Amino acid sequence: MTAIGTVLALLGTGLMVVAAVGLLRLPDAYNKVNAVAKAAVSGVMCVLLGTLLLLPGLDTAAVLLVGVALQVLTSPFGTYAIGRASYRSGAPLTEATHRDDLAAGPRDGPRGTAP
Repeated sequence: MTAIGTVLALLGTGLMVVAAVGLLRLPDAYNKVNAVAKAAVSGVMCVLLGTLLLLPGLDTAAVLLVGVALQVLTSPFGTYAIGRASYRSGAPLTEATHRDDLAAGPRDGPRGTAP
């Protein structure tokens, strides 16, 4: 079990490194938010599950499983809020973006401002 726990912890650490590289290298705020949300959540879950395998016990399991559940439940909302705030503040889209689905929404004016 310790080998699997170590592999999971290292895999999670690697995923968080990929998220950090994406944060530095991707062209706009929306791509950065997406990369960090996907890789960091997966990375945190792998590290926590690896820790559970390395330190087995009922107390450890309860704390770490609550941590995984909170990460899975809160990350999508936080990611949405950051992306929406970026859009509403006028963060520029990369030139590779061909569509802006929020530009003329029913409740929003251009670039997400209220009518």
